[in-house]
Amino acid sequence: MAALAAGPDHLFNLRNNFYLGAYQAAINTSDLPNLSPDEAVERDCLVFRSYIALGSYQLVINEIDSSAATPLQAVKLLALYLSGPDYKESAISNLKELLADPAIGNNATLRMIAGTVFTHEQDYNEALKYTHASGGNLELDALNVQIFLKMHRSDYAERRLKEMQKIDEDHTLTQLATAWQNLAVGGSKIQEAYLIFQDFSEKSQVTSLILNGKAVCCIHMGNFDEAETLLLEALNKDAKDPETLANLVVCCLHLGKPPSRFLSQLRLAHPDHVLVKRASAAEESFDRAVQSVA
Repeated sequence: MAALAAGPDHLFNLRNNFYLGAYQAAINTSDLPNLSPDEAVERDCLVFRSYIALGSYQLVINEIDSSAATPLQAVKLLALYLSGPDYKESAISNLKELLADPAIGNNATLRMIAGTVFTHEQDYNEALKYTHASGGNLELDALNVQIFLKMHRSDYAERRLKEMQKIDEDHTLTQLATAWQNLAVGGSKIQEAYLIFQDFSEKSQVTSLILNGKAVCCIHMGNFDEAETLLLEALNKDAKDPETLANLVVCCLHLGKPPSRFLSQLRLAHPDHVLVKRASAAEESFDRAVQSVA
């Protein structure tokens, strides 16, 4: 309630666009008047993170200079980390240096970027070290839910989700986290997750994130034809989106269709994706098996 008393939330729509994957819309609607200095920094962070989500890493690296505020320095390091394997080590080193500074190490954006980077590294304990004490920051909470689900600890994810629901049950991030948790639990909860994504698609711009959410629910429910339709729609919006391509591979396998085209696209655009690594490992195992009986 304190936030409401402080005045209107000028960044509400911008945040929602970002959270739901409408990255270009977030960029296009970011020219907002009457922002405080802190709001302007948060706005810039959301805009640059949207560019990162669209793959424009170099633009972010070029635009944020060394005099920028700590949150923007963190965003720049995320762009550097994602820009290629040659830059990962230095990005992580610089990130740890910022985190170790007592004057800025507790900055919420810095900790959120650290959590994101270490989640990419699959170093979940390190990610939790920086994100676990969220202080009521729903973005840190939502990242925690994702990390716990990746660790197959839906019990911990459930606890964090309940904390989010106490803060704001209707918040976009709380609804998204609820859908992720429902997908992890399975069973009758899948339909509830589907309805959350359906509600988003009726109220917001339909994005690849929303379409993938609905499609994954359909896959879990065995509705592979509907899943394929949703995923092809998502592919029209972003032909390189890794989750769309990965989900199409899974969908094709269930439908008895060859997944090779989508797997090839995924391999070219995202060689480090977990599905690419698993497919490569399976191919190598098959080749070894063939050689052993040759």
